[in-house]
Amino acid sequence: MADWSRDLEKWVPRLIATWRKRKPQRRGPSLPENSLSPEEIREVGAGVKQLSHGLTRNRELAGARYMDDPKLLGAYLLFYWPVSYAQARSTLGELTSRPKAALDLGSGPGPVAFASLDAGAGTVVAADRSKPALELARTLATEAGEGIATREWSPEKPLPDGKFDLITMGHVVNELFNGAIEPRAALLEKILERVNPRGSLVVIEPALRDTSRALLQVRDVLVSRGYAVRAPCLWRGACPALIKESDWCHAERQWRMPKLVEDVARAAGLHKESLKMSYLVVAPKGETWAEPPSGAVFRIVSEALEGKGRQRFMGCGPEGRIGLAMQDKHENEKNRLFFKMSRGDVVRVTNTEERGDGRALTDQSTLEILASAGRPVGGGTA
Repeated sequence: MADWSRDLEKWVPRLIATWRKRKPQRRGPSLPENSLSPEEIREVGAGVKQLSHGLTRNRELAGARYMDDPKLLGAYLLFYWPVSYAQARSTLGELTSRPKAALDLGSGPGPVAFASLDAGAGTVVAADRSKPALELARTLATEAGEGIATREWSPEKPLPDGKFDLITMGHVVNELFNGAIEPRAALLEKILERVNPRGSLVVIEPALRDTSRALLQVRDVLVSRGYAVRAPCLWRGACPALIKESDWCHAERQWRMPKLVEDVARAAGLHKESLKMSYLVVAPKGETWAEPPSGAVFRIVSEALEGKGRQRFMGCGPEGRIGLAMQDKHENEKNRLFFKMSRGDVVRVTNTEERGDGRALTDQSTLEILASAGRPVGGGTA
């Protein structure tokens, strides 16, 4: 289980206290610090349901100023804030060093900014176009005793001054430029100019098919212009997940879901048993791709695909995106980790046989998990 779960739990009473400060005083028994009353759950659940429909189904809220709406901002704070924080901590776990200075663009009330602080960043600037969202970020900083700077920013305005070891964009890019890929890539290039050597730009997006494929298209533009991807890609060419319209690539992480999120999700009719997102960690211009571990190495990019008497995964590595399969009867001490792999793991296999569109593991094969999902290949400190 993620080692940042305790950090997230500490934020729950702060989120609730900050939300309640914005509400008129209510008469009656005192309310618990770590949970919402049934009435509050229904109220927040209605806002979350509206946000979910507007951002994931009809997409009418994508790009809109929904964080200026008190009801929707409050719903975001008590549901999407913890989810975005957890996604960011999981993704930042793939960095190999702790940043001294970080900038969070499109920060809203700061889930990714505070995740960067908790992951070890020395200073963080949260930048957004919504004044109410930035005000909530400042209130949260006071509740937590954290130092955080805020700036007003939108994509058509200049970036905040300075250079940074880490720049983050959580669920921002998919709402920009009416879906156009080239302007998104151009914006990321400008942002990458502000990233210090050996630093990173981290982009986190929804795991929806269309938003994930759009992020991969932006990735391909950046790669074609000489940028290196630190994670999750081991493949250096055009993304093979874009070949078929039905394919896309996203991450999935297990997490200890706070009761607050569970209660609100139930009220809104949503499910958040696991964290799903698409992400890229991009190096500034001029840096080269990291050399992959030796051998036949793959990042697992699918869930387990069960078959009769066998199991199959999709892997993507230096040789491309291929299927990896093994029959149950071939399981032994050298390869049994195959049946325990998770989406996002980086693995090395030996003694496989070419079979159909991929490779088959036999009783002579070995499988080693080099990095579990959410961890850097070769270790790290973030």
